[in-house]
Amino acid sequence: MVMSIVLLLSVMSCKKDSTNTNSLYTPTLADTTATATLAELQQGRQLYIDNCGKCHTLYNPDSYSATQWKAFISNMAPKTNLTSSEITLVSKYVCRGK
Repeated sequence: MVMSIVLLLSVMSCKKDSTNTNSLYTPTLADTTATATLAELQQGRQLYIDNCGKCHTLYNPDSYSATQWKAFISNMAPKTNLTSSEITLVSKYVCRGK
């Protein structure tokens, strides 16, 4: 019985929690910049959810500065199957077009 509980707890601890994407900002027309269209921001959001959330918790873009996000993306990009264009879209989303 004790062994069953230990096994169950260890299996549960390895499972990644599902991420609540409702807490992530959803771009609107007001978020567009000279370097990021609304469509790009929306595509970047979806790529962020679909790809980054596979391996770890998704953080709200406001959790870090644009400089910090760019460093994170630079480190994480090689671990993904994203194209350079897709990585740029993710960066535009998390950096809010900066």
